[in-house]
Amino acid sequence: MTFAIHGLPVARGIAIGRAVLMAGRVDVAHYFIDPMQVEAEIARLRQGRDAVIDELHRLQQTIGNMGPKEAPHELSALLDVHLMLLQDQELVSGVKHWITERLYNAEWALTTQLEALSRQFDEMEDEYLRERKSDLEQVAERVLRHMKGVASPVPQPALGTRRGQASRQQDLQLDGTTDVPLILIAHDLSPADMLQFKQSVFAGFVTDVGGKTSHTAIVARSMDIPAVVGARSASHLVRQDDWVIIDGDAGVMIVDPSPIILAEYGFKQRQAELERGRLARLTHTPAVTLDGERIDLLANIELPEDAAGALAAGAVGVGLFRSEFLFMGRQGKLPDEEEQYQAYKRAVEGMQGMPVTIRTIDVGADKPLDDTRRDEGHLNPALGLRAIRWSLAEPSMFLTQLRAILRAAAHGKVNLLIPMLAHASEIRQTLALVDFARAELDNRGTAYGPVALGAMIEIPAAALILPTFLKYFDFLSIGTNDLIQYTLAIDRADESVAHLYDPCHPAVLRLVADTIAACRAQGKPVSVCGEMAGDVAYTRLLLGLGLRSFSMHPAQVLAVKQEVLRADTARLKPWVVQVLAAEDPAKFLE
Repeated sequence: MTFAIHGLPVARGIAIGRAVLMAGRVDVAHYFIDPMQVEAEIARLRQGRDAVIDELHRLQQTIGNMGPKEAPHELSALLDVHLMLLQDQELVSGVKHWITERLYNAEWALTTQLEALSRQFDEMEDEYLRERKSDLEQVAERVLRHMKGVASPVPQPALGTRRGQASRQQDLQLDGTTDVPLILIAHDLSPADMLQFKQSVFAGFVTDVGGKTSHTAIVARSMDIPAVVGARSASHLVRQDDWVIIDGDAGVMIVDPSPIILAEYGFKQRQAELERGRLARLTHTPAVTLDGERIDLLANIELPEDAAGALAAGAVGVGLFRSEFLFMGRQGKLPDEEEQYQAYKRAVEGMQGMPVTIRTIDVGADKPLDDTRRDEGHLNPALGLRAIRWSLAEPSMFLTQLRAILRAAAHGKVNLLIPMLAHASEIRQTLALVDFARAELDNRGTAYGPVALGAMIEIPAAALILPTFLKYFDFLSIGTNDLIQYTLAIDRADESVAHLYDPCHPAVLRLVADTIAACRAQGKPVSVCGEMAGDVAYTRLLLGLGLRSFSMHPAQVLAVKQEVLRADTARLKPWVVQVLAAEDPAKFLE
């Protein structure tokens, strides 16, 4: 019987094939040990952990021998995160506590500490950090498997498996061959699993858990593999060797499709490939509208190595380098000035003379860089000590980052972007620290370059005092994700109110429109770096509002460029006036 499972679309495209189920979680025995067995249990735990560390090191060596297409740079970075989690003292000491004080067996102790840490992750406001819980679960799962002597959970399927003549006939109807692609169905996939997945024959994957900023989603997008995450019970509802279709654009998996549905999606798949081929021809075409307006299409990146993907997609610069990815998961061992400088330098040099906008670290309060910095005293950490507020509260850390960015600016055009500003006092304090960082470098005789200073408009208060921001900054960048969230008082990670998260709400559009208009009036650059920038549904609207700089994931650049090439901004202006005046602007975009 045909049925559909809905999840989150994280990587575009359509994949059709046979389901291959990944082995489920390891069953854990729960029993008490004798006090004389404590050291032996701790030793078992240590052996399991060391075995996983060795395994991940071997995988990293394998990556080093592969090209970027076979193993994107994200995989190595994500394996680093898993290695750091394995050596996290809170995880290790917590497990030892359960063994020593409660006399739990090693497996029970590990899962108990995992549950305690998972609750801390669940309380985090930041979506990216909250989803790091899955990384913690994945490393614990690998340790448990080694302790039980269970093999890697990623299956190595045999080609050509079938369930009877009827299924075989469907295979032939699909593409005239029995060499049908295989689709991996799993509860979750770790970065190490993803490497093995890439080396196998899978054409796409679906996971029960995960979000748009999970590691699995990040790697899927970097590999450009059709994928759906957060499909909840998919691994329980799908049977081994079922026919499945992944619609990565809609976030849907269709199980046991009828021959008519198979044929329909086969046609869609071929059409999508043709469309992608047509889009690829636009890579080196300048993004200019029909009425001659030049549009800058920039890339959002998380790691220095992402610069190569930005160039390949035809981006003309980096509009947002999320520097916090360099800091995460290090358990207090933050990158020093030299490490940061080298990372920023690689990104700048990787863009071959094109501009790189580096946003200062955007974490804090409920989303600490290590477990010693948790803020348990506030009910709503999203409104607490985060982003620039956190940086200003840690001037030594902030100055280290500022010096590294200024030094990287000696190697190319760098823009410095400050997140979550709302007060003139914060602005003045931030600019004073930038000047102080320059003075420190002067005193050391260290070379550095000029930077354009910019601020993110992601708090309604900032959008309502634009003259103050334009007085102090060279450019502005609209972070629509947070701007929507704060304007509408909607937690986009809360499923019960997620349907109210509306980029087309009149209040949101007014704030975006006013910010763009104010910048244009003073001749200062403005960009949008939130999800709206990469969504073709909003391209014409943003162009009509006067936006001339969009920053998005590299995979979205060509689709947005196509919309730009088809647009006439002069004709869009009267339509935009109607949209801004409407009670329900979304109807104008349908």
